[in-house]
Order: sequence, then structure tokens, then C-alpha cells
Amino acid sequence: MNDPTDKPQDNMYEVVFPVPDVTGSEGHLTLVIALSGYADAGNAVSESASFLLDALEHRPLVNFSIDELIDYRSRRPAVTMNHDQIVDVSDLNLSLNVVRDNVGKPFLLLSGPEPDMRWETFSTAVADLAERYDVGRTVSLYSAPMTVPHTRPLGIIAHGTDKRKLSDMHTWGNRVTVPGAASLNIEYELANRGCDAFGFTAQVPHYVAASEYPLASLRLLQEVARLAKLELPLEALEKESARVAELLNTQTNDSGEVSQLVNLLEEQYDQEAQRRQELETSPLLGPDGEMPSADEIGAEFEKFLASQPLRPVEDSSSLDDEAQPPANADSSATTPEDTDAHSEEAEQLSAGQSEDAQAEIEQSDAEQPEPEQPQEDQAESGESGEPEKRRRRRGWKPWFRF
Repeated sequence: MNDPTDKPQDNMYEVVFPVPDVTGSEGHLTLVIALSGYADAGNAVSESASFLLDALEHRPLVNFSIDELIDYRSRRPAVTMNHDQIVDVSDLNLSLNVVRDNVGKPFLLLSGPEPDMRWETFSTAVADLAERYDVGRTVSLYSAPMTVPHTRPLGIIAHGTDKRKLSDMHTWGNRVTVPGAASLNIEYELANRGCDAFGFTAQVPHYVAASEYPLASLRLLQEVARLAKLELPLEALEKESARVAELLNTQTNDSGEVSQLVNLLEEQYDQEAQRRQELETSPLLGPDGEMPSADEIGAEFEKFLASQPLRPVEDSSSLDDEAQPPANADSSATTPEDTDAHSEEAEQLSAGQSEDAQAEIEQSDAEQPEPEQPQEDQAESGESGEPEKRRRRRGWKPWFRF
């Protein structure tokens, strides 16, 4: 690895000497990327970077060459004239700083205008610096104008390589395509190198996107502090956000047209919140609205079966009852096979058995109840005049109506 104080051959950047101390962090450093000029509704990204540099101790680590990366026609520096003389020309500064939070924990901040040129080289250079200074996590800041009201909580849309860190946050959900950006290129390059890369996008009300909206900066920095476990002094941003919110409420109440627009946005916001709640509670869909995989469905089914109490085995007598014939079918009804056996027995009795035995059998037959027949059988019996006893000897099978 080259000496970090060496100046790269392509003049992309130079490392400040002496190199500032980056020790004191437990584990890997966090790199916060706040490049202005793209997706910066409400100036949330640029104001976030300015707030961190104004409120916290910091030292420059790397200065990037503006002449190599910036088209001055797209970002013309401000020039101040006093009467007939030029007294000041503002500087464009794209740099990597070492910043320490309230308790002295260091992190890196890449801030300044987004490069107009050489994105691939710029992204590779930032990724090389991240590896050199042992960066383990990158957080990029964005803000976009959305059709949301200022009277509802400002939402943050998150994306990243580690879904476990985003489990309680709103994400893009489905596949989306957005315009490219230098910070997105850096995320992609770092993710390919095995570094965790995250991005937070503030949802700024579209009717204040052209003005400073400190609430968006506050929400972005709150998420950065939560993810990177940093102690940031956000009290001043909280007070400024409350002041702007009160001013917006006053302007809304004074204008019927603006009030009507805000009410419509509130209805749309509430409907979307309800839809998202239904997705989060749906057993078939994940919080992001995606269908679960086959393995996830199988695991949930096994979990459901394991949670069910054991059922007692049903009594076999109840099953036998279901197989019994209808109530009008006599259990004593005989089949043709039974009739033949009975006739053979009668012949044996008439041949040589005693009269007492014959009498006992006849008495038993007399006590046996006669089977009930369907009306159709009775009608046929009446027409043919067939004796009842003979029909009983034939036997019959019950019929069923399905």
C-alpha cells in the first residue's frame, strides 16, 4: 500500500499532512457521504453536512481537486463585488474530514458538491480511501420531493446491504429505477468490496422542496446516529424544525387554497399508511410487500403445526355408527345366503329333530320383529299377493337416497 501522504498520480486528491488521528473508535469507522447537488430537496443533505462541521470538532483528511471533478458552468462560484472591485470569490470544497461526536468517537464525512465528471475514478478513489482507513460502514444521505404533507411525520426511505439493520424501517419495497449519482456509484463500489453500504432518503413535502427544511436534516442525522451509534448534538436542529413547522402552519391557515391542498395530501398520506399497515400485518406478505419464499412458507407451516394441541383419537364406535344403515332398515334382515342356510336348517329339523326343538325355533321366529319395508316394496307385495313370510325369507337389502 502506498504512503497515505503521497499525492496520487492523476491529481484526483491529496492527503493532508500531518494525517489527523482516527483512533478511538471501537471497531470499524463509519463514512457519512453528503454530496450536494443531487436529490437535495429542502437542502437537507448540504445542511446536514454543514451542521456536523459547525457543531463538532473536525479536521480535513483528504482534499479532492475541484478542477478535475467540477464543471464550473454547472456550479458557478459566488463572486462579491464592492463598488468597482471584486473583493471575494467563494471556494468550492470537496473534502473528506475526520469528525468526532460528543463523546469523541470518530467518523468520516465526505461532503461538498457532487462531481460532474470522472465518476468511476472518483468512486474508486473513495473506496480505496475507505479501505485504507478501515471503514466498515457507509451511510449516504439523500432527500427527495414527495407528495406528503408537512403535518404528518417526515418519513425516511432506507436501502442497504444488510437487511437486518433495516428491518424496522421503510424501504423501497419493489424494484425501482432512479437516476444515477456519484454517491450511488460509491455505494455500489464499496458493496462489491464487502463493505456495508446504506442510504437514507428524506421525504420532503414538494411545496417546500426549494426552501431550507431543517426537519429533513434532523431526521437524516437521527437515523445516522442510530445506525452508527453516534452522539450528535441535535438540539439546535430540533428547535429550528419546530420554528419552521409553526411558520408553515400559520401560512397554511391563512390561505384557503394551501389549506385545501394540505388536507388532500393528508388523506392520501393516511390511506397509504393504512395500506402499509395491512401489508405489515398480512400473514402472506412481508413488510416490504414481497411474497415469502417456499422455504419461509414451509417453516411457517411447521411452526403452525407445532403450536396446535394434540387431538384425542376418535372413538371407533362413532365411526361404526356412521356406517350403520338408516333407521328403517331392520338389523334382522337376511341376505340370500342367510335364506339358503335357514332353509337347509329347516329341512334337517323336519327330517329327524324333535318336535320340541321345532317348536322352539318357530317360537323364536315368531318373536323376531318383522322388517319395515319401503312403500314401493309394499305396493309390489299388494299387487302380487305374495305372502309376507315368503318375502321375508327372500331377504332384501336397504336402499339409500343420496
